[in-house]
Amino acid sequence: MAEVLDAVLVAGGLGTRMLPASASIAKEALPLVDIPVLTHLAREAVAAGAKRLHIVTSPRKDLSALLADNSWLIDKRSDLDPIILSPFSDVEVLVHIQHQALGLANAISAATESINGPFLVLLGDNLLMNNHTTASDYSPSNASAELVNCYAANNLPCVGLVSVADEEVSNYGVVEMDGQHITSIVEKPNKADAPSNMVLCGRYIFTEDFSELLNQYDLATHGELQSIAIQQHWMDNSGLVGVLLDGYQWYDSGSPLPWLKSQIDHALRRPDMNQELRDWLIQRLQ
Repeated sequence: MAEVLDAVLVAGGLGTRMLPASASIAKEALPLVDIPVLTHLAREAVAAGAKRLHIVTSPRKDLSALLADNSWLIDKRSDLDPIILSPFSDVEVLVHIQHQALGLANAISAATESINGPFLVLLGDNLLMNNHTTASDYSPSNASAELVNCYAANNLPCVGLVSVADEEVSNYGVVEMDGQHITSIVEKPNKADAPSNMVLCGRYIFTEDFSELLNQYDLATHGELQSIAIQQHWMDNSGLVGVLLDGYQWYDSGSPLPWLKSQIDHALRRPDMNQELRDWLIQRLQ
């Protein structure tokens, strides 16, 4: 069975819901307190075994500062974990351009010619956090590693899932399950029509036949739902496995209020600032 050695980090969106901030800084560069989103994603992928990171971005977005080696700054902040200053130092990085925002499958297609075998996909504005460590003693999320373990056990494409409140299902792609296998994906259903409260959360392992399926389920026919059509093909044939990421916090940097909530939630879970922030919040809310 092929190893999962490639990870695609989808960072092509312009982040219009985060304007005007996203006009001057890529949403993937936004910090979760003090560590950029893309740094978290890169370290999660490397921790899962990725040797090559494929970053899919847009023509107008400049990620060069994020990808730079900033190890020289350790002289200024010797307390920092060095990997936070140079998060790409131990992995090969390839940057690909998605010239038009035409959905997830189209974004991934910008990178597939450089990939052989199964690969991880991480959406650039979605963090799945189970480690709330500091910049001085950093540990990455285990979300992608859980998918890699699932793939090793099943040799099938798989997707990460998170349980949400019934009132929130209409915001997501909701899955129907038969055991560990996904049997259908319903995009943004009404609460009454949702087959479950388990939703897609921006983590995938796609198999090598993805490139071939891009032609079978073409963009002209399926539009931005092309990736859902490909996943439906797997459901109808070899199988698509769901991995419930239990015990993770799901943070979304795509719009202001969810991102503000993410900042507060993460800070309250970090050992270096939780008590001071908690005390301040109690005082502020009185």
